[in-house]
Amino acid sequence: MRSFLGSIAILSLAALAAWSQTPAAAPTAIPHLQRQGTATQLIVDGKPFLMLAGELRNSNSSTPTYLKPIWPKLTAMHVNTVLCVVHWELFEPQEGKFDYTLVDSQIRDAQTNNLRLIFLWFGSWKNGVSSYVPAWVKTNQDRFPRVQRKDGTSIEVLSTLGVASRDADARAFAALMRHIKQVDTTRRVIMVQVENEVGLGGDSRDRCDLAAKAFAGPVPKELLDYIAANRDRLHPLFRKAWETAGSKTSGTWEQVFGTDSFTDDIFMAWNYASYVGRVAAAGKAEYPLPMFVNNACSMPNPGRPRSTGGGRPQPEVGNVWKAAAPAIDFRGPDLYTPNLPVWINWYQESFVPENPLFIPETDGNTGTYHAFYVFGQHDGMGFSPFAIEEYAIPRPGVKGPDSADLPLAKSYGILAQLAPVILENQGKGKMAGAVVGAGEPAQKIPLGDYNLLVSYPGGRRPQPGEAAAGAATAPVFATVSLEATELAQRTGALFISLGPDEYLVAGSGPLQVRFTPNTPGLPIAGILSIQEGTYVNGRWVPGRTLNGDENGGGTNLRLGGDGSRNGLVQRIKLYRYR
Repeated sequence: MRSFLGSIAILSLAALAAWSQTPAAAPTAIPHLQRQGTATQLIVDGKPFLMLAGELRNSNSSTPTYLKPIWPKLTAMHVNTVLCVVHWELFEPQEGKFDYTLVDSQIRDAQTNNLRLIFLWFGSWKNGVSSYVPAWVKTNQDRFPRVQRKDGTSIEVLSTLGVASRDADARAFAALMRHIKQVDTTRRVIMVQVENEVGLGGDSRDRCDLAAKAFAGPVPKELLDYIAANRDRLHPLFRKAWETAGSKTSGTWEQVFGTDSFTDDIFMAWNYASYVGRVAAAGKAEYPLPMFVNNACSMPNPGRPRSTGGGRPQPEVGNVWKAAAPAIDFRGPDLYTPNLPVWINWYQESFVPENPLFIPETDGNTGTYHAFYVFGQHDGMGFSPFAIEEYAIPRPGVKGPDSADLPLAKSYGILAQLAPVILENQGKGKMAGAVVGAGEPAQKIPLGDYNLLVSYPGGRRPQPGEAAAGAATAPVFATVSLEATELAQRTGALFISLGPDEYLVAGSGPLQVRFTPNTPGLPIAGILSIQEGTYVNGRWVPGRTLNGDENGGGTNLRLGGDGSRNGLVQRIKLYRYR
């Protein structure tokens, strides 16, 4: 007799097959990554795709019923991509028996609501802990060994040295990818995250017998060969550890990298990356969608960026991850911090070259302005606030605006109309981004033939309870503890050089931009014209011409919130005079 779960899975698969056979355009090439200039873009349905994304809370995708009212509200927020969890414990409740019910329902609902999906595979680790593994894994510690700390105690974290754990995870992930290939005929699933925020906490490395033996053994030849072939591309701290220990081509971990705690980090990075890389490779063999890992960077921390070790895919061990896990296409930082630009600069500038930027987790309140910076300054592929459904549907007892009226929705609405222009200009050195706050000095941004002096207008901070003119506020639902007033005092913006003397400026709120020449010629920049408007299907539709009181007497461009309520997308043409 078939099991209940098996019967449900068969019925679900039959329904999905019938649904997927409805008339539709022929399937295009599967989503993939492609270079454009210095940028990496995600190609979906044969065209570059900008992910205006949101991640669901991790347990909320465990039932289709809970998600039913959420999908249309996300669409109203201009979200085009949803990050949903596939839990190993629900996907393979009995070893070798897979339940596709939840996967199928999410693909079906995504198509109904014209959304794309990024599946988050919560296999061996979630937030570094093995909390979503099946019961048959949790209850068999002999077969599936756990991490041990210095004091000999075990914790609820699968050891990276457990071959049976790795192989079971890989088999389940391969089954997931094989199934997606079979049923996702309209390419709803565009990427996959493999595991979640891997890395060891509470100790610098695993001390179980298997790990202790491996640490005392030789450094794998694959890593040493990578170091020799990429010496000039190594992270400075990683290279320093190797060279300080004598630039050896063989030896134990401490002989090759030294005896301090950084060697423990390198050892754990190799083992996490090798494990995750094997899981990813098994899935890619079935269906080679782009795959990535996420990295817990700040939770939150507005201070100086710093690494936290434990084998996480941090910048200084990025080379280790690249060598051990070639099936992983990139490593995305999870950033819950008001100081996001500083953290991104640290993460990208000090990482292995050519690591494209996708923010898989962040705060949706600060995301109202940070999204403009990510896309403008760093050619970001996508931006994804966590617990996105809590913005669309506020918590019980919390009254908030409709989904479409949320500040994040308004920002995503602007970015959605600008997406074709952003994608066209990525990787060409024609874009920049900024985050500015009230009372902060102007930022000087060189772009094209001019310097842009970008500042928050008015020169003073709004007083408590006073929001900037034209700036929307909303209850703060998620992880960054900022008052609504503080959110209203910050603006994110992106700038695109459209030609020698023409710029597109868009942002989340109040902004002022002055222009000064940075190339030889006449010394003063004048305003020829300013138009507000919108983009419709990639085509500029002009609105008002703002050549009067709104341009500061011919000295600057002013985006919304300065009393004139100028539009949040403007095009400016400049000329020079003396």
